[in-house]
Amino acid sequence: MKTEHEARAGLFYGMAAYGIWGLFPLYWPLLEPAGAVEILAHRMVWSLVVVGLALLALRRWGWVRELLADPRRLGLITLAAGLITVNWGVYIWAVNAGHVVESSLGYFINPLVSIALGVLVLKERLRPAQWAAVGIAVAAVVVLAVGYGRLPWISLVLACSFGTYGLVKKKVNIGGLESLAAETAVQFLPALGYLVWLGAQGESTFTTEGAGHTALLAATGLVTALPLVCFGAAAIRVPLSTIGLLQYLAPVFQFLLGVLYFHEAMPPERWAGFSLVWLALSILSWDALRTARRSRAALAAAAATAPSPAAASASAPAPAAAAAPAPADAVPARAVPGDAAVPAAGHPGEQNASAPLSTPSAQPGR
Repeated sequence: MKTEHEARAGLFYGMAAYGIWGLFPLYWPLLEPAGAVEILAHRMVWSLVVVGLALLALRRWGWVRELLADPRRLGLITLAAGLITVNWGVYIWAVNAGHVVESSLGYFINPLVSIALGVLVLKERLRPAQWAAVGIAVAAVVVLAVGYGRLPWISLVLACSFGTYGLVKKKVNIGGLESLAAETAVQFLPALGYLVWLGAQGESTFTTEGAGHTALLAATGLVTALPLVCFGAAAIRVPLSTIGLLQYLAPVFQFLLGVLYFHEAMPPERWAGFSLVWLALSILSWDALRTARRSRAALAAAAATAPSPAAASASAPAPAAAAAPAPADAVPARAVPGDAAVPAAGHPGEQNASAPLSTPSAQPGR
């Protein structure tokens, strides 16, 4: 019963996380007349405030000393902060400029970009179905480029920045809240400096558009952290294959908002390009589920044929001497909170460090 309850809760948390990410196109226009760069700067500043308070409440600060003592990881965190800055900035601008559909395409093709990076950078080997999915995705980009009369650069920048961000985060291997805190700490001073300069120029909207506008800008930190927390709760309760399927909720919501709410144009060639992308993702998801089932079956078969501990101990030769008794004051070892091998809660772009990069990215970066 408890397992079923946990699974239902995990599914709810996962749907909440991706639902919030998918509804972001409704939020960014509310922040106008603030420009995209001002919104981005507020998101950086307030995200650090919110995540810092959360870590303070949880008393999770031990990772800071370890990170500061490792220049390589510090460099990777700085690179990750730069990549997510590009991703956030382009996404906010694109949504407020009326390119919601093209933005959704970026997160549809992101798993395919992650696969390409796995091959090119990590030298991973692809299965035939994965090669087919990548080939279909390339054809889709060509069709969309013809339809747009240009490369869908918004989609490509979002997908490539997000995919590269996932690659960097795979190397850093740090928890989601901690990662967001470290990255926004890198972003904080430049963002705060820009906001101060904007105010000095008389161009800031933070205090000039009413209390509601001020509250919405400050809430950018909360709307950034909330889906991350929900994702973390889902990741420890449901299988990675379920997370991999739930990830498509966000771009689906964005696409539907772009077509049905914002009434963006969808000529036939654009439908053709999106259809090819959806075909590629269907093949990729089918292959991932099939591979997961085969892996589980192989593990079950290996467990069934392995000798039981009792049989193994019965057949083992007697030791030459008895082991020394444990000291009288010894106590049984127990698990320390946080040591359990569960997926870390990550924010947009972060992937399980133990999984290959060609696994579809489970977290959209919005």
